[in-house]
Amino acid sequence: MAGAVLTEKVTVPKVRACKRERGSEPIVMLTAYDTPGACICDAAGVDVILVGDSVAGNVLGHADTLQVDVPTMAHHVAAVGRAAPRALVVGDMPWLSYHLTPQDTVRNAATLVRAGAEAVKLEGGRQRLAMIEALLGAQIPVMGHLGLTPQSVHVMGGYRVQAKDQAAAESLLADAKALADSGCFAIVLEGVPDVVAAQVTAEVGVPTIGIGAGPSCDGQVLVFHDLLGLNEGKLPKFVRRYAQLSQVAAEAVRAWAADVRAGTFPSDAETYHA
Repeated sequence: MAGAVLTEKVTVPKVRACKRERGSEPIVMLTAYDTPGACICDAAGVDVILVGDSVAGNVLGHADTLQVDVPTMAHHVAAVGRAAPRALVVGDMPWLSYHLTPQDTVRNAATLVRAGAEAVKLEGGRQRLAMIEALLGAQIPVMGHLGLTPQSVHVMGGYRVQAKDQAAAESLLADAKALADSGCFAIVLEGVPDVVAAQVTAEVGVPTIGIGAGPSCDGQVLVFHDLLGLNEGKLPKFVRRYAQLSQVAAEAVRAWAADVRAGTFPSDAETYHA
């Protein structure tokens, strides 16, 4: 899709139509949490910007995604929205923002939409159908998320590959079909075997977007900081780094600090004179 619509606004219907089996190019989705990040994504021709609850670890220093709430997510959605990106802006619904009642779910999603989200993403399968129905009834588009769902980290016993046995794979497929039938316009598949993702992609009518789910999905998503090398620590197997910007930034700051200590910054040309 990116090659065909670089100058056009990406919308929910355009994303929903992007199945590779119908000849569409793969969907390119990347996280962003602020205006500069959104501008970089847009300049690169990304189709979908996910304002992910992964902001918790990548920007705010938390150990997991459970620490962010709706006001925090709205703050970052608004920062991305102010970039007025061509890409579709999807806001992650944080933990406990869609787990209690449909009314709470709609109210919380509306906060993200008013901040600048054009759709929301939530985790879980058939147990979320009532919430999805309420959101769609309020004219809020919904992206699903199955497989390794980070908000369920304690239930899963850590960040582990999901749907590895036949029963779990069949359950995930049933969840995916239920999400598609409910009206979700796309489904993220995270941390599942490639054969499972391929089967889900073949059997649901909406696009799948993979992260650690192999090459058969209708699109791919990565975390901005992982792709650009802006974080430290062990990376998941599915991450490919395309730059080491943290090293570049540290070298730049080190050079500036050396100039300050040597008395060569600021120069005469960099100084205001009376």
